[in-house]
Amino acid sequence: MTSSIFLTMAGWTSDKFRLSCIDSNGFKRTLLKMLILDNGTKNTNIEAERTAAEYLVDQGVPNSNADKSLLRFFAINALELSAPASPVLLECNAPAVPSGWLQLSGHPKSIAPMANGIVRKRISGPNDTELLAYRQLMVDPHAVKVVPKFLGVHQLGSDHFIELHNMLHGFVEPNVMDIKMGFRTFTESEVSNTALREDLYRKMIAVDPNAPTEDEHRQQAITKLRYMQFRENMSSTQERGFRIEALKMRGCTPVTDLKTVKSSQQIQRTIGDFVNGRRSVAKDITKRLRQMRTLIEKSEFFAHHQVLGSSVFIVYDDHQVGVWLIDFAKSLPLPKGTRVTHRARWQMGNAEEGLLYGFDELIRTMEAVQAGVHGRQVARATDV
Repeated sequence: MTSSIFLTMAGWTSDKFRLSCIDSNGFKRTLLKMLILDNGTKNTNIEAERTAAEYLVDQGVPNSNADKSLLRFFAINALELSAPASPVLLECNAPAVPSGWLQLSGHPKSIAPMANGIVRKRISGPNDTELLAYRQLMVDPHAVKVVPKFLGVHQLGSDHFIELHNMLHGFVEPNVMDIKMGFRTFTESEVSNTALREDLYRKMIAVDPNAPTEDEHRQQAITKLRYMQFRENMSSTQERGFRIEALKMRGCTPVTDLKTVKSSQQIQRTIGDFVNGRRSVAKDITKRLRQMRTLIEKSEFFAHHQVLGSSVFIVYDDHQVGVWLIDFAKSLPLPKGTRVTHRARWQMGNAEEGLLYGFDELIRTMEAVQAGVHGRQVARATDV
């Protein structure tokens, strides 16, 4: 049996680590390491080492004395891999069992893939916002059909993890896209401070020297709210209620520099490239998005929470399509008796974030992509 594991770890200076394992029946074993740690610390977590060893054995790697150093190397770093608090793209090289993941953006040390179709996501503790959200999502008859299955909480020493269904479980060499939802991804508390900040002004002009107003240039300082809205306005977030965060196509390197994909034409072209001319894929994604929108509209959880920074996670291969809403680290409960529409424009204090507005726009975009794919197929058929 041959097993191949590929992990990309953004927290490391060199982010390539490839391990090819072939069973010990006289075949050679190769290990190619291009890895430079940013520091010399090591994680000697026994539970991580045991889990990693089990995972490799599950993949057909013999657990002999000769393999211990290899297993230990993988185990030491198993929970030190970078993964985002929001968009995470995983990669499967074999049916049913994840062979690794791909870190595209976000915070380090957040997610670790396990065997048996499970991923663990690091949380702050037993009162973590995302943990509380998932517990409520699982008992909401509508919301539970929109999100990955929550499988419980796992503790390793002082670290806590939620266990979730690996959305790539059962996919073979899938194509993956992460779409950040809403026309704001920051909480009101993050931008409530109106103090002028020179550091944010410098960040703004580093991106666009013409972005500040005359007053801002004179003061050489801006508020946190001004900077966050400037950053969101660089993409389609504020106008369309969603932005394409990242994507990966089979056999290609990940594409993560998509935050300036803003116009309708750019968005449709990017999604059209993603579905790769497959009208059935575009149709299935559109159908699932419509279903998710309806379920969210019926859900009591979504009616009473502002949902910030969540992503629509799309995956497909030659045989199936999957779409889920992920990432609830900023899903904040509203005061009792308060509801949100998820479509109204945000003003300070109204808690609106545009989740459903984004769904409306994304569905319209997918419909346009589907029609465009169909039109190209008809044109090709006519030419023939």
